[in-house]
Amino acid sequence: MTVVRTKATLKGIIEAPPSKSLTQRAIACAVLAEGQSRIRANSLCADTKSALRVAQALGSAVERKDAWICIQGSPLFRQNAALVGNTDSESPLDLDCGESGLCMRMFSPIAALLPQESLLLASGSLASRSMAMIEDPLRRLGVDCRTTGGKAPITIRGPMRGGSLELDSGGSSQFLTGLMLALPLASQNSELIVRDAVSLGYLDLTIAAARAFGVGIERNDDYSRFTIAGRQRYKATKYEVEGDWSSAAFLVVAAALAASDEGLVIRGLDKDSQQPDRAVLEAVSAAGALFEFQEVGLRVGRASLKAFSFDATDCPDLFPPLVALASACPGISDIKGISRLRGKESDRAASLMAMLENLGIESEIQGESLLIHGAAPSGGRVHAWGDHRIAMAAAVAALSAQNQVIIEGAECVAKSWPEFFQDLDSLRV
Repeated sequence: MTVVRTKATLKGIIEAPPSKSLTQRAIACAVLAEGQSRIRANSLCADTKSALRVAQALGSAVERKDAWICIQGSPLFRQNAALVGNTDSESPLDLDCGESGLCMRMFSPIAALLPQESLLLASGSLASRSMAMIEDPLRRLGVDCRTTGGKAPITIRGPMRGGSLELDSGGSSQFLTGLMLALPLASQNSELIVRDAVSLGYLDLTIAAARAFGVGIERNDDYSRFTIAGRQRYKATKYEVEGDWSSAAFLVVAAALAASDEGLVIRGLDKDSQQPDRAVLEAVSAAGALFEFQEVGLRVGRASLKAFSFDATDCPDLFPPLVALASACPGISDIKGISRLRGKESDRAASLMAMLENLGIESEIQGESLLIHGAAPSGGRVHAWGDHRIAMAAAVAALSAQNQVIIEGAECVAKSWPEFFQDLDSLRV
C-alpha cells in the first residue's frame, strides 16, 4: 500500500491505542491463570492478535466481547506445569507468533514449562530477527531448546523446573520478561542474575502485570538480580490496559510539529505510567513544545522548534518519532542509543537515515548517537521497509514538509496501530 501525506494543521481530541506491550503481558498472565480473565483493550493490533493466537494454541479459550478480551486459563498449566505427566506421544504445539518479537521471546519460556514439544513459528521480518538469546539459558534450566541457526522456528520441550541462572539480557528485555512470567509456575524457586539489563521500565511493567494476576517477582535496585518463588498461582482478574505511550509518541510529536493554537488532546494515557516511552515528553519539551495533563487528557501545543539532545537507550522505540521531530528542528539534534536499533523490524538506524535522506535531511552516526541536521523537510518518496514505526515516522515528518511525502509499504502500520492513517487524518484541519 502506498499513501501520500502532505503538510497539515492538526486539532481535536484522540484516544491513544491500548499498550500492546501491556496487552501481550496480560494475555500471557491470563493463559497461566486459573479461571477466566477479562482484559479491556479498545482495539487489537497485529501483534496482540499474534499473542491471542498463541494463547489459543496453548489451550485457552478466547472470546472478544466489545472492548473486552475474555481468556480462560489453559488447563495445560494447572497444578504446576512442571508436574504434568509425560506427553511424548502428542504432536507438537504450533505457536504462530506472526511478526511479534515480544510474543516469541515471551512465550518461549512459558512453553518451556510444558513437557510437550512446542514449535514457535515466525513470519515476515520476525523470521530474520535473532532469537539466539533464548537457546542457552533455557538449556541451562533443563529445557530441550533448538533454534534454527539462532533464528525461528524454535523447538522447545520442558519441563523447566527453575533454579539459579546467570544471563546476559541480549540487548532486549523481552526474553527476560518471559522468564519472569514463567518461573513462578516452576517447581523450584529461581534466581536470575542479569548482566547489562536494558529497557528497565519494561521489566517493571512485567512485574506489575504479574502482580495484578496475584504473582510476586522481586528485584534489586540495579535490576541485576531477580528472585522468583516457585509453585505460585496466577489468579484470573479484570485488567484494563492503559494507553500506549509508544504509539502516542507519534501523536505528541505530530502536535509539536503541527498543532493548531488550541493544541492537540490525547486521551487514555496514564500520567504516572511505568512505560519507558512516556519519556517522549522530556524530548519534546527539550525541543520547545509545551504540554499539560488536564482532566480531558494530555494537551500538547505546537513548538517553537529548536535542536535537542535525548538519550533513547532505554526507550529505543522513541527513535522514529524523535527523528521525525528532529528533521524539522533547526540545528543539530543528538539522539543516543543507536545500537538498540539493529534488531528491530528493520535495521532501524539504516531505515531512519534513508528516510531522512529521501526527505532532504542530512544525518550521521557518531558513536552511539544519531545526529540529525534539522531544517524544513523537502518531501519525497520513503520506503517503510516493513517497519511500522518507519511508516508512522514518515507520516509525522510529512506534517512539516514543503512537498508531499509518498510512503511505500505503509500497510505495515497494522503491526501496532491498524487505524493510524485514519486516526491522523481525523485530526487534520
